[in-house]
Order: sequence, then structure tokens, then C-alpha cells
Amino acid sequence: MDAQRLRDNLARVMMHGDEVPLFFFSDLFLRHPEVRELFPVGMDVTRDRLVAALARIVSEADNLDALVPFLQGLGRDHRKFGAVPDHFGAVGTSLIAALRHFTGPDWSAELEAEWKAAFGVVAKVMIEAAAANQQAHPPWWDATIVGHELRAFDIAVLRLATSEPLPYRPGQTISVESQKAPRYWRFYSVANAPREDGTLDLHVAMIDGGMVSPVLARGLGVGSRLRLGPAVGVFGLTAEPRHDLLMVAGGTGLAPIKAIVEQLAELYQPPRVHLFVGARRAEGLYDLPDLEKMAARWPWLTVVPAVSDDPYYEGECGTVSDVVARSGTWSRHDAYVAGPTAMVETTVDRLISVGVPADRIHIEDFGWGEIT
Repeated sequence: MDAQRLRDNLARVMMHGDEVPLFFFSDLFLRHPEVRELFPVGMDVTRDRLVAALARIVSEADNLDALVPFLQGLGRDHRKFGAVPDHFGAVGTSLIAALRHFTGPDWSAELEAEWKAAFGVVAKVMIEAAAANQQAHPPWWDATIVGHELRAFDIAVLRLATSEPLPYRPGQTISVESQKAPRYWRFYSVANAPREDGTLDLHVAMIDGGMVSPVLARGLGVGSRLRLGPAVGVFGLTAEPRHDLLMVAGGTGLAPIKAIVEQLAELYQPPRVHLFVGARRAEGLYDLPDLEKMAARWPWLTVVPAVSDDPYYEGECGTVSDVVARSGTWSRHDAYVAGPTAMVETTVDRLISVGVPADRIHIEDFGWGEIT
């Protein structure tokens, strides 16, 4: 399988934009109308996720250490939709049809064979992960909102209690569904390390036109019920840190970062941690009081808030990437960055420019993880 050939082909196909996922889903539903009920009425976000997943799979086709955990997470997560092994074959057939259609006269039997081989591997990994997960965990968890606090006009912090323990690692995300928006599953990072009582905190920013975030932030309260999907994602600590840590969060990108900080507090000797938290305006620093309490309790933690568009703010002003770049020397640190896509990309570029090795920068890009 020529990974670069697949990447080049997908890049040419995706020049057709939204026509590609539209063709794919139309083909899938015509061939298999019974699967339509597994999807929400509105397909915009689902189409975006399909494109993002395809791009990631192809980009990492020759990096199995990164790709396999991602596919295993997808396989486990698809159980909540009611997906069964036969569905993966149907998806592969329709994806091939879409690729063939938009490639046009450049399509060949050899290229089709390579795509079929790639989708075969993808399906195998996902199916096996789902089957293994089925032996130990339900397809979803029932949860109840036991705490709901509106921290800003458009940001809420929820605390959830699940009917049975939901396993996850700090830094991972879970998907959430409300019966007020059935079949619309949206991803949110858990904002705490695992607790003895099993409760989970979510930081929810309302998105204009979103189907789920407004419901969670303002449409529900204590006692409301939700369904949660299994934890997915590879963001977070993979071993006990050997270097001091630089952590950078934009908006609700703070959630996975905060969970990792709580995890570090459980170590016998935590590394020094510099945590930079960015927002456009002061009210966007919705969790600052709690972060300041954490910094007062743990002397190894330094918290630096930064505001970019508030002329009356008296603290660090500027984009969080600018504040980080001028606040220290970070070339000996491991970096963890989470937040909106533009913020993550800018921060990564700045860190590399000031000497942080690219392989020591870990990101959670909410362009993929949190489309709400």
C-alpha cells in the first residue's frame, strides 16, 4: 500500500469540497436505507467528521503507532450508534464509490485495490476493538447532571454522575447525547482526573447554531439525564514526565489540560508546570478562581491567565501564544496545547520557533474534538 499515493489522491478528491461527503452519504443511504436511522436528521457535523477522520487516517497511514489507537477509539465509539460489522463493509463500498467518482479518468484498478486494502485494515482494527470492548463495557453510559453552573453568558460547567463507572484517562474526550437533540452526539473533554465517586466535569461553550451545546449550557439543569459514549483520544500523559511541563489552553481547551494537572498532583514528585490560559475577554477566564486555588495548593504549578481583546484587563495582554513566547525559555519542556484549531496551530508554530522540539509538543485540536 502506497500511503503517499493515497494521500495525493484524497487531496485531489477533497478539492471538490462538500460534494464528496454528500455523494458518499447519498450512495450509502441508497444502497442501505436501513442505516439512515443511525444518523441525525442534520448531517453537517457528521459530514465534517467523516472528512476529518479520512484525512487523519490517510495522513498517518504509515505511522501505525499513532493510527491504531485512533482507529481503536473510533471502533469502540461507534458501538453507541448501533454499528455492526456489516456496516463497515457498506461504508467502505460507498467510500470507494465516492473516490472513484471524483477521481474521474485517473482512477485505476491498482488505485482501487490500494484503497480497498486500506479500508480493509481500518475496518478490521475498528471491528476488533469494538468486539473486545463489548465484553467489558456497555455501548453508552446513562448519566445524570448533579451540578450545573453558568460561569459566563456562553460557558457552563457541568458535573455528571454515571450509572456505572466510565473508564477514561485524563486528556481524553467523551461524546454526549441529550434526548432534546436525539442522535446528535458531541465530544467534550473530561475536565478532571478520575475521582472515587466517579463524577465527571465537562466545560461547555455554546456555539451559534449548535444542536447540543446550547442544550447543555442553558436548556438543562440538575437532574437532567444524558447518555455518554466511551472515552476516546490519545491526548495526555503516556508515562511519568521526565521534563518540566508547559501547558497552554484556549477557551474550553482548558478541560483536558486541567484533568492532566490533577493527574500530576497524584505523583510522588510532580514536575514544575507552567499553565497559560487564554481568552479574548476577562469573562472568558471562566475557571480562573479554581485554577488559582490549585496553584495555591500545589507549589509546582504556576498559572498565567492572558486576555487578547480587553483593553481594561490588568493582567497579561495579548494572544496566549504571544504571552507564552515572551514569558520564558521552553526548549527543555514538554508542551501540551489544547483549544480551537487556529489557537493550537499558532501556538505550535511559536513553540517550535523558540526551540521546543516538535516531537515534544502534544495537541488536542478542538477542530476535531469539539464541533458542537
